[in-house]
Amino acid sequence: MDEFRELYQQLILDHNQNPRNFKELQQATHSCDGHNPLCGDEVTIYLQVTDDVIKDISFTGSGCAISKASTSIMTTILKGKTVVEARDIFDQFHRMVTKGEPISGEVGKLVVLAGVHKFPSRVKCAMLGWHTAMASLKETNSDKSVSTE
Repeated sequence: MDEFRELYQQLILDHNQNPRNFKELQQATHSCDGHNPLCGDEVTIYLQVTDDVIKDISFTGSGCAISKASTSIMTTILKGKTVVEARDIFDQFHRMVTKGEPISGEVGKLVVLAGVHKFPSRVKCAMLGWHTAMASLKETNSDKSVSTE
């Protein structure tokens, strides 16, 4: 079990130090800013959605390792998914990090964040990018902002 914990920690550190899709997306059709006042995490999510498919997704911002890793992994998983699939994955991820429920489907890397449910103060860190992405899908070219408070 310690081997898995160490592997998960390494994956989180890797996504924190070398985040995937960490850039402003010039062709974004949707975007939203998110903020976690408790931890100081800040993120902007950019999505390019065509025919209800997330063709591209990226993010910018700063935050703790869990926030940045969760958002980085999210971008790799949601790219190419339909908006409906993205919302389903969001629901599964939310149940996993808040209640410890198992997650299924093609979202294997998200399991590295399964232990977050044991640390309630870190749930908001893991969920910030996700809430921001879901909020950005509600309205094209929005200037709205999401807060975990």
